[in-house]
Amino acid sequence: MKKLLALLSLLLVLSVAAAVLGIHVSALSKYGSTGSEVTQIQQKLSSLGFYSGSIDGIYGTQTRDAVTAFQRSVGLTPDGIAGSKTLLYLGLSGSSNNYGYTQSEVDLLARTISAEARGEPYEGQVAVGAVILNRVEHPSFPNTIGGVIYQRGAFSCIDDGQINQPVSETSKRAAIDALNGWDPSNGCIYYYNPVTATSKWIRSRPIMLTIGKHVFCM
Repeated sequence: MKKLLALLSLLLVLSVAAAVLGIHVSALSKYGSTGSEVTQIQQKLSSLGFYSGSIDGIYGTQTRDAVTAFQRSVGLTPDGIAGSKTLLYLGLSGSSNNYGYTQSEVDLLARTISAEARGEPYEGQVAVGAVILNRVEHPSFPNTIGGVIYQRGAFSCIDDGQINQPVSETSKRAAIDALNGWDPSNGCIYYYNPVTATSKWIRSRPIMLTIGKHVFCM
């Protein structure tokens, strides 16, 4: 009994300390959870095409299955639990910064640049990031970084798993430069490698410029 009381006292002290120091513990949503975080998860999964149920803030079977499908699509363990890493990939964790995006969204942008433009000149890496941001602002695309990146069939790195590879330092800097407004693509919303691209449709887009191995188009 004394040990139990001591443990409860310790937990109380830690909770108070966390509140005083402003320590934030990432929430974990799973089957049976309710609240605003679940609502955000449902909204994001719906925008990505993984969830078609009610946006009701209740983590039921449909939400769990949608989380599982999303996790499987990005190479995460498909356990149906929206832990910190799943929230990171959804772009739902972290606080806002000077760019108006969460840190997780900045990290996701850098991860995509690294996967899509590995080995490209630095200007070409920034251009890839700029294309993603241009799509966020374009009415024909989802209006979030995560929505653009995880749009079905939009980026090959999602399909081949390259999105999960280590992120280069230059890609992190390229993401920041793109967020700061540098757009070497001059407003383009598409790019491709003409040596490897097989889509006739993408080859029909008007080419605006070439940087490295990528051509950028509208």
